[in-house]
Order: sequence, then C-alpha cells, then structure tokens
Amino acid sequence: MRLEGKTAVVTGAASGIGRTTAEVLARAGAHVLLADIAEPQGNEAAAAIRAQGGAADFIRLDVTDLASIDDFRQQALKRRGQVDIVANVAGWGRVEPFVKNTPEFWRKVIDLNLLGPIAVTRAFLDPMIERKAGKVITVASDAGRVGSLGETVYSGAKGGAIAFTKSLAREMARHNINVNCVCPGPTDTPLLAAVPEKFREAFIRVTPMQRLAKPSEVADAVLFFASNRSDFITGQVLSVSGGLTMVG
Repeated sequence: MRLEGKTAVVTGAASGIGRTTAEVLARAGAHVLLADIAEPQGNEAAAAIRAQGGAADFIRLDVTDLASIDDFRQQALKRRGQVDIVANVAGWGRVEPFVKNTPEFWRKVIDLNLLGPIAVTRAFLDPMIERKAGKVITVASDAGRVGSLGETVYSGAKGGAIAFTKSLAREMARHNINVNCVCPGPTDTPLLAAVPEKFREAFIRVTPMQRLAKPSEVADAVLFFASNRSDFITGQVLSVSGGLTMVG
C-alpha cells in the first residue's frame, strides 16, 4: 500500500496512535503534516520521521479551536497545495463514573472526540469535492460501538464520530471521497498508561487475544483506508480490538 504523491494530515500526531499513524503513512510515501497542540513533541516527531527518510512537517493545531483549525488549513494548503488524506486521530478521555463528571469534563470530551474531527474534516472537504478525490479516516473507539464502563460521555462522543462517518460517507460518495472509521479497542498508549493498573489488567483479561493492541496495528488500519486498496469501501467501521467486540 503506497501513498507516493499524497499529502496526509494526521491530528494528535505528537504521541500515541497519532504519532505512529504519521510514521506509517510517511513510510508508505506520503508527505505527512503532523498536527497537535503539543509543539515540542510534535516537532520532535516530525524530525524523527525526516531522520528516517520520510517527508513530514509539524503545524500546531488545537482541534477544539475553530480559529486554530482555519490557520492550520491555510498553512497546510500553502505548504502542500492540496491535502489528499485527513486522519482524525486526536482524542482524549478519562475513566470516571458518569455521576462524578463535571459539565466542563463533558465539554472537553465532546470537543476533542466529536466536534474536533467534524471541524477538521470540514476544513479540507471543499477542495476534495472539487477534485472528486479524497480520503477521510476518523479513529473512534469500540467504546462508541458497545459502550464502556466509566467512559459514558467518551462512548457517546465516539459513537457520534461513527455516525458522522457513516452519514458523511453517504453525502460524499458521489464526489468519490471515501469516509471510513477505525475503532481501536484498548491500546498500549500513553493515554492508557494513565489508567489504573487494575483496569489495564481487566482489558487484557476480557480481550480474546489476551493483550492490548499495538499503536502500529491501529495505524495499519488507517493506512488501508488511506490507500487505493479501499477505493470501493466507504462508510465502514473497522474494529482493531483483538476480538474484544464482535458486533454485526
């Protein structure tokens, strides 16, 4: 699966699944624009890709800020002319009983996991429509498919991202734009490392393959949807969860 001549935007690219996705797309030949609010880590990630012979630039992006998204769009198009692939990977959550959530917590979770991907996708959609070509991939979560104890609002936001993907895919199909969704199960990332050990052990115990996902395994699913191997696939949800969820 090769991406030579393509430009890919990857949000949340400073760490975790986002960084690994940027690395995988760059190795496939894409020029990757790494987007994240964490500037030092984002610059370091882009430099590491370049050191390995890949093409990458970091541009700061806050997916919860519409002005930041517009500035990012302008810089991306100025540098690269066009964006062929948008990978919405940025997200955030915390395990906490719903009754202990604050409204501020709700807003942060929804802004990062649902409204952020919506706004970033919208920012790059018009040129894709004009060219009648483009790939949009959103990394949601299996929590959005089946729910997750202690992640109620997060599950709702990720479920919204899944529904957004399916509905946008219907609208964009006539423009030859593919819109798909990757849903990881528990993945060995810095975000999960902050979860109490008892929860990590429980995730492993209930996963049929008896381990956490590797970020690279999620990134490979994004690469599939970004490549021409998925040209006749749209509106689909691919679970990368070691069999944790098996839903029709």
